[in-house]
Amino acid sequence: MAEYTTKLQQYKLDAVEELKDDFKAAKDCILADYRGLNVEQITALRNRLRENGAIFKVVKNRYVKIAMRDLEMPEITDQLVGPTAMTLMTADSGAAAKVLVEFSNDTVLTVKGGIIDGKVFDGDQIKQFSRLPSKNELLSMLMSAMNGPVRGLLYALQAVPQKLVRTLQAVAEKKEAEVK
Repeated sequence: MAEYTTKLQQYKLDAVEELKDDFKAAKDCILADYRGLNVEQITALRNRLRENGAIFKVVKNRYVKIAMRDLEMPEITDQLVGPTAMTLMTADSGAAAKVLVEFSNDTVLTVKGGIIDGKVFDGDQIKQFSRLPSKNELLSMLMSAMNGPVRGLLYALQAVPQKLVRTLQAVAEKKEAEVK
């Protein structure tokens, strides 16, 4: 009998290579089940994610498994079941996660899980992650906390000369009243 061999088709190899490039460029990824969304909803979601530095693309589970295996990424095969769309974040992962979770609350989109900072998260953990403040929110909180003591010192330093001026003004008015 002849030996059985399979011929790899070039478009499949290209799709896996494209996914590898996407994974190399992205910091994190979140997987979602997009079943039941119409084209308008997917387009609206893509636009909102694009504003937050993320891309949303429908992928073949097998290609993702191969690309992740080749790049030695964490195993998430249990999340790669059924129709899968992948959100790849190049900027702030928290902002993109918030958009996905908010969108899933309003539509039939289901967040399956993903990889954030090299760790595997399930759908519930992604929802908890989305509730955390984003990087910009954390920076504004830090700046506010840093400005508080400085602002207090500024007010205290301004109070001393103002009090001195008011005291001198009161003394001057008292002397003026005594002279008359």
